[in-house]
Amino acid sequence: MMALPTTITDALEIVLITGMSGSGKSVALHALEDVGFYCVDNLPPELLLPFVELELQHHAKRLAIAMDVRSATSLPQVPQQLDALRACGIVIKPLFLDASTDTLVRRYSESRRRHPLSQTEQHDDFNGQAQVDRDERRALIEAIELERKLLEALRAQAHVIDSSMIRATQLQSYIKSLVSSPGAQLTLVFESFAFKRGVPTDADFVFDVRMLPNPHYAPALKNLTGQDQPVIDFLMEQPDVQRMLRQVSRFLDSWLPDLARDNRSYVTVAIGCTGGQHRSVYLVEQLVKRFSTQWATLKRHREMDARI
Repeated sequence: MMALPTTITDALEIVLITGMSGSGKSVALHALEDVGFYCVDNLPPELLLPFVELELQHHAKRLAIAMDVRSATSLPQVPQQLDALRACGIVIKPLFLDASTDTLVRRYSESRRRHPLSQTEQHDDFNGQAQVDRDERRALIEAIELERKLLEALRAQAHVIDSSMIRATQLQSYIKSLVSSPGAQLTLVFESFAFKRGVPTDADFVFDVRMLPNPHYAPALKNLTGQDQPVIDFLMEQPDVQRMLRQVSRFLDSWLPDLARDNRSYVTVAIGCTGGQHRSVYLVEQLVKRFSTQWATLKRHREMDARI
């Protein structure tokens, strides 16, 4: 096997996709293929460095590689391999696709596929079917929790995307936005959400703004969003809203340089209100304006995106 070159003059970008089975890794690969990445699914970790060496000979520019828990015994070597690739000047963007256990159970139940770590067999008879279903559900949950444990180290070193509440088209859009951001600097991801639909598990920081004045109770503003000028005008006039904006901005100003020095590629800041339509959307829009002059920024509006 060839040794990796000490330095690589031609920029090579690698997106490494790992994550929970059923969380959308195939969807992510298809999104990357659409924007020009050469994609490989289920690559064994033992082949990562040889594969990259081969692609360097072919002058590859953008690679997307998916690995999953079927390679569990060799996954612990991946972080060291990524360090070796970075030392050569290769840009690495590790992404981890996640979803709640309930979501994964539902997806497996709907597809009737077996989890790769499942030790149970499918039953086609109807004798004691209720007990069979309970046993299979319990076995599936145990397999999912085992998978979480096996993937903990990779999750800790990657940018996490929670696909529990987003459609495949949203996930594709998120993936394309992430890979379009500069690879050599910190990227801020601002996300609005509704607390009534759960807190995004991929958030690094979560700010609760439900105590702020709510445009929902103004009849003329109820059906508008934080992107509409009447709602913007209303919230700009609220002292508490502006105080919250200043304090979140100061917090991020204080800590982002340290996060960048820690070689973080992405930081996700989630802003939540009751419905994810007015206050959180407004604050995300304002924060993007505020920080886009200093950092690469992306924005998501989870509840609004879901309607598209």
